[in-house]
Amino acid sequence: MTDRSAPIAPTPAPHDDARARRNVAVLVMAQAILGSQMPLIFTVGGLAGLMIAPAPALATIPISLIVFGSMTTAPWLSALMQRYGRRAGFLAGSLGGAIGAATAGYGLWIDSFALFLFGSYLTGIYMSAQGFYRFAAADTASPAFRPKAISYVMAGGLMSALIGPQLVKLTVDATVVPFVGAYMAVVVLNLGGSILFAFLDVPKPAPPAPGAATGRTRMELLRDPRIAVAVICGMVSYALMNLLMTSTPLAVVGCGFTTGNAADIVSAHVIAMFAPSFFTGHLIARFGAMRIVAIGLVLLALAGGVALSGVELTQFFVALVLLGVGWNFGFIGATAMLTQAHTPEERGRVQGLNDFLVFGCVTFASLSSGLMMSFGDDVQQGWTAVNLAMLPFLILAGAALIWLALRPKDALAA
Repeated sequence: MTDRSAPIAPTPAPHDDARARRNVAVLVMAQAILGSQMPLIFTVGGLAGLMIAPAPALATIPISLIVFGSMTTAPWLSALMQRYGRRAGFLAGSLGGAIGAATAGYGLWIDSFALFLFGSYLTGIYMSAQGFYRFAAADTASPAFRPKAISYVMAGGLMSALIGPQLVKLTVDATVVPFVGAYMAVVVLNLGGSILFAFLDVPKPAPPAPGAATGRTRMELLRDPRIAVAVICGMVSYALMNLLMTSTPLAVVGCGFTTGNAADIVSAHVIAMFAPSFFTGHLIARFGAMRIVAIGLVLLALAGGVALSGVELTQFFVALVLLGVGWNFGFIGATAMLTQAHTPEERGRVQGLNDFLVFGCVTFASLSSGLMMSFGDDVQQGWTAVNLAMLPFLILAGAALIWLALRPKDALAA
């Protein structure tokens, strides 16, 4: 029976998501406009590197340095946002992207590979900042609106996948030195798009409470089977995606097709990377993260199989679409596995460790792609070497996943 004498608790006021919706609108536009520089640069970076590199095997080093720049600048950029807020961090990212693109473009203009590499590294500052867009969308959202906020920002990624490659077609031959126009377009995107952040309204995060529990050390975290397998699957999914994506423009152009064809293939690939995000979370909730990761690994293997079957445009398109969906399932599933395996006080430590290891492998993969593409007597042999290199890593991730699935539940909980 209800105790009528007890005080009735007040009904909590509904969360006003007006500010969150405004922030999402800003971030969607930022993802679409500023984010379009990433598919643009990933399309032309290897080709521009091939044009001025001392040796063909070094062609993909510029892309490797973008990823390395993102990995190494994320810690201080995160600290900057922690102290001064999201707007300051995003403006720093745009400024880094603009300076990096201008430096890389000037390096191409004067035929300086070293300057081109330095500019590529600075471009990684923007790539790092872009990774925080989805977190900023969730900062001011209610629990009910938060998943939608993140999804809408991901939709901006779809628009950037369409805009970036089209900018390649418009700018690739706009200057006497090829590709310089593309990098000048990136400067304009960063300087113009940064105006959007004036409309962002995200409060600074509250400082942590003194004396809070710290949780396990990094080595203790890595000894947790769930964390170890999640990190392995995340590393393999992201690194193999980057390995093939970095090599694709070189393979497409080397097989007699145009830079525009390469841009269209990269565009289809980036769409395939982000489009499934609208339902990947629902699939994980229904079938479990491990099953979705397993499907992702199978799709990555199928991408390699299609790529090995021939070098017609259709095969490039199908392989890169499978690669994008496989990355989405594998990487997001691995991230979900990771979030289920640590306590709140361990979050920063384990996520930082995960990102360091993942993007370290991505850097290695993009470096390796240039070396592999120079294997043999022609581009086709190099492309074959790249795709065959996927096999041992897929076996490693698949075996780790099976090992985790077969472990007793009480052992995982220990």
